[in-house]
Amino acid sequence: MPFARPVAAFALALAVAAPLGAPAPAAAAPPSTPYTGIDEKLIRSLLRAEVAAGMPGVYTEVRAGAEKARLAQGLADVPGERPMETYLRHRVGSITKTFVATTVLQLVAEKKVGLDAPIATYLPELLPATGPDGKPDRGGQITVRMLLQHTSGLANYTDILTTSPEAIDWARHTTIPPAVLARIGIGGAPVFAPGKGWSYSNTNYLLAGLVIERVTGKPYAEEVGRRILAPLKLANTYAPGTQPRIRGKHDRAYIAYDAAGRRDYTDFNMSWAWAAGELVSTTADLNTFYRALLTGKLLAPAQQAELLRFAETGQPGVRYGLGLLAVQLPCPTGAQWFYGHDGGTVGHLTSSLHTPDATRQVTTAENQNVWVTDAEAERVFAAKGRAQYASLCNAAPPADVAALRAARRALPRGPLG
Repeated sequence: MPFARPVAAFALALAVAAPLGAPAPAAAAPPSTPYTGIDEKLIRSLLRAEVAAGMPGVYTEVRAGAEKARLAQGLADVPGERPMETYLRHRVGSITKTFVATTVLQLVAEKKVGLDAPIATYLPELLPATGPDGKPDRGGQITVRMLLQHTSGLANYTDILTTSPEAIDWARHTTIPPAVLARIGIGGAPVFAPGKGWSYSNTNYLLAGLVIERVTGKPYAEEVGRRILAPLKLANTYAPGTQPRIRGKHDRAYIAYDAAGRRDYTDFNMSWAWAAGELVSTTADLNTFYRALLTGKLLAPAQQAELLRFAETGQPGVRYGLGLLAVQLPCPTGAQWFYGHDGGTVGHLTSSLHTPDATRQVTTAENQNVWVTDAEAERVFAAKGRAQYASLCNAAPPADVAALRAARRALPRGPLG
């Protein structure tokens, strides 16, 4: 059964390379006229086209300096015919990773975590430095940095755990401890030797969350709340833990496995995702968070520099820092880098991309992440990519979107991300 991997940001990446480990460069000059406005009419028409292509509903917040636009199209609740609204809460999936990486980097600044320390320093029971035979093992080779940058080579536990609709239904009603999930990923076949490649793996961020808890003695979500959510007053962002229902007003979440149609997965025990992707938020809260992060309000200069050290992903025009994605688009005034992350989980999609100085920000949320066929998924993602391009570059998108599709090919697929 084909699953459409919900990678909105990666779907926008184009063929522009950067050196391994080098910071992805910002625009050569300050943002020019095309980036200063918001063409609401154009964006609205493209969001409408995305709904026509098969997305139940979509909403976005675009910021350009002091200017702000919030737009919505389609339905938040399909059977109830409730229109999509711009302020709804939403599961943001892997965008959680940026919050977790930021928390780890704050602990690095406090000298509670060593960025290049082996993971066995903190979690020897999961990844020991030596094996039963006394020989060096991965725990002594994989560092905290490798976890945050997806260069550990650890298998992605969601690829192992979620192989069928039945598995999704099981996870929906089951509380799974993070250490159990981490062991699933650790037990999978390594993708490559530690530090010798790049491969997106949710296992890395389970371990990062466990590191936070080991060194602070507190739940990782409490640390994220104390260090990020409270100072920034992100009142609509929280970690649901084992509570299946989203608090407050929210959109429904849909998956389509077969011809029977969409299934509603809004209520879901998110313990399966934990620090890899459980957060609930809003488009406004995410724009506020990324603006604070990218303008240096959350990290000391040394850790800010580490955040922005990007590695190759194997896809042209796509780089990954420490919990931070970088993609490059051919905007009308020239190639432009955007930083942020995407998230996709059990019926919800989110993408949050920003100019490096956060003067232009686009966060978009949708309420379906799996389609019956790859052809349906490609049609929706092509329409989504055009809407994102227009929002980010403030210009009409190119007609040919073949290059936009190429960046998703090597990335994980599946309803849980």
